[in-house]
Amino acid sequence: MLSMSNNNSMSYNDQGGAAEPATEAGLETTPTTSAGAGFGLFSTDYKKNDDLKAMLESSKDSSKLEAMKRIVGLIAKGKNASELFPAVVKNVASKNIELKKLVYVYLVRYAEEQQDVALLSISTFQRALKDPNQLIRASALRVLSSIRVPIIVPIMMLAIKEAATDLSPYVRKTAAHAIQKLYSLDPDQKEHLIEVIEKLLKDKSTLVAGSVVMAFEEVCPDRIDLIHKNYRKLCNLLVDVEEWGQVLIINMLTRYARTQFLNPWKQDEILEENSEQAFYGSDDERKNKSVAASQPYVMDPDHRLLLRNTKPLLQSRNTAVVMAVAQLYWHLAPKSEVSLVTKSLVRLLRSHREVQFIVLQNIATMSIQRKGMFEPYLKSFYVRSTDPTHIKTLKLEILTNLANGANISTVLREFQTYVKSQDKQFAAATIQAIGRCATNISEVTDTCLNGLVLLLSNRDETVVAESVVVIKKLLQTQPTQHSDIIKHMAKLLDNIAVPMARASILWLIGEYCERVPKIAPDVLRKMAKAFTCEEEIVKLQTLNLAAKLYLTNAKQTKLLTQYILNLGKYDPNYDIRDRTRFIRQLIVPNEKSGALSKYAKKIFLAPKPAPVLESPFKDRDRFQLGTLSHTLNTKASGYLELSDWPAMAPDQSVRNVEVVELFTESTTPAGKVKAAKRGDAFYSGSGEEEASGSGSDSSSSEESGSDSESSSDDEENGRKKSSSGSSSSSSSNSSSSSGNESRSSQSESGSKKKNLKKKKSQERKQEKL
Repeated sequence: MLSMSNNNSMSYNDQGGAAEPATEAGLETTPTTSAGAGFGLFSTDYKKNDDLKAMLESSKDSSKLEAMKRIVGLIAKGKNASELFPAVVKNVASKNIELKKLVYVYLVRYAEEQQDVALLSISTFQRALKDPNQLIRASALRVLSSIRVPIIVPIMMLAIKEAATDLSPYVRKTAAHAIQKLYSLDPDQKEHLIEVIEKLLKDKSTLVAGSVVMAFEEVCPDRIDLIHKNYRKLCNLLVDVEEWGQVLIINMLTRYARTQFLNPWKQDEILEENSEQAFYGSDDERKNKSVAASQPYVMDPDHRLLLRNTKPLLQSRNTAVVMAVAQLYWHLAPKSEVSLVTKSLVRLLRSHREVQFIVLQNIATMSIQRKGMFEPYLKSFYVRSTDPTHIKTLKLEILTNLANGANISTVLREFQTYVKSQDKQFAAATIQAIGRCATNISEVTDTCLNGLVLLLSNRDETVVAESVVVIKKLLQTQPTQHSDIIKHMAKLLDNIAVPMARASILWLIGEYCERVPKIAPDVLRKMAKAFTCEEEIVKLQTLNLAAKLYLTNAKQTKLLTQYILNLGKYDPNYDIRDRTRFIRQLIVPNEKSGALSKYAKKIFLAPKPAPVLESPFKDRDRFQLGTLSHTLNTKASGYLELSDWPAMAPDQSVRNVEVVELFTESTTPAGKVKAAKRGDAFYSGSGEEEASGSGSDSSSSEESGSDSESSSDDEENGRKKSSSGSSSSSSSNSSSSSGNESRSSQSESGSKKKNLKKKKSQERKQEKL
């Protein structure tokens, strides 16, 4: 519709005189006479576009800003504004920051479509990468990465490297987004992009974390070695990262943990293996098992760090975050801790239908393996009348999975109500659920079977047909006890029109024809009358019934069988013709018959195993919960499988981060206290030694560093002064000795003052550090 309106409006615009856009688009300028009457709507649109062009070419920033606001509004409404690209590009070098932002928003949208015109402005984008405003730098990089031209790959690579070292975390986040675009444009740049990703993974900003993990998952998801040093940082930043980033990081860390940590369910598995001792097990295997059992499982501290830091996110308002944490606990946590996610998942059932559908699918998969998780919340899965059919079916599936001997009476009471539903598809699914309950819980098998037989008298054909199919499966488990039910179903054959139900009744009668010898030939006679009008599946079961009766009761059914085989020989469907020829050669011996005709009875009447009624979600646990592959039950493109747990614990030291020494000294108050105590001891010891008159050589030899050196220098200076004083006063021994004592006391007091000053200066330095 948009393309048609654009073509019509373009022809009108050509008539109005705006020939340049028409020439660029390659349209012919053919005037039309009824333009004013027929294309009034389009004329107003293109008058607006003409006004926008005039406003963009104006000299006033206010008019340009208004025009860009209107253009961005058109884009938001889904309208095509690509013809304004040349007029918008002219304003890319505007000095008005608000105008430049809107121009970049427009260019991001249409740069890929108008590559030739966008290439002319690359120099402007390169200059904008060095703009003082972080939003302009980020927008310029976003536009540059949106131009999908291989020629500018080196320019984009250089711009990404520069942006990865930008001071602004917003620009670094934009660089992480640009990595994915460049990789999709030129996969040969993978090695260079991995270097940028490795640098960005070390970023401590919560704004960058989610974006760089997304780039990591897109470019090199198998490079687990890049995560080792950043694992603990990502775990600690997880709570503060934006919600979109939290989902990405949790999914990535789930895959990482499966490769780096031991299986937390290992202890339970060892106990199970020990309880089931293998008779043919060798002595070496038994020794290995005993050694493994003697070593108790100890969870890795980093494994515990991940579980502890993701647990608060179960309270997140974002359903995707809660679902991501739930799948992480399901795949990584010990079995005793998985139940922590139950209440959060049940809380999500109050959300929109789309959210309910995904959450219920995951709960259905979880409830098969661990019923005890959701049993306390059984009433949360009761079906509401306002639920759509697909939600009802999923809740029914979960109720069936949770049914056990304790709550089966409550569950069956709910199912009785559901069978009466006006939604025929849901009613049929309920009957199948009743059959599964009867198979799984032997105490209620007879009760369920009697209830299904009562449903055979229901007015609704869908309910009756589904009941017949389920009864047929249940009767295969106990055929000897229910011959009366088979007779009752044979009487209903005339009233049932659903092909699958009719085929099920015929199969039952044929399989157990020896138990109803009087009824089976009469049923075959009725089917022979209407053979040509039946569906293909009914015709095939009629042929099987005829063959079985021919082998067990040939006197009464020989002619009927030949008649039905003749009808099948000329049937339009080739499957029925092939089956007819096969049966004729097998059961009717003649000269051309092979050796198989001797074993016809064993082939047709061989005992068959009873069918197993399983949940359709049983095999979905091979996919990671919460993924598209789990929802579709098939491997989607881009799906990364979870690896098996490692047999031996990998090296834990790979996640250790080297810390700079200066940083450790400044952040350890204990070392600070020890250094201060050592300094006090040094100065107090030297003072006592000087007071006692003992030599300072022993104390100076024990101490080290700058303090000991300074004290020795002071002592040397004191000795020089004392020696000079003694030489000058050589007149009398008494006067010289008194002078020496006074000078030595002065030097000692001076050294004490100096030592006190040095001590204070050292304490100040330590406080600054």
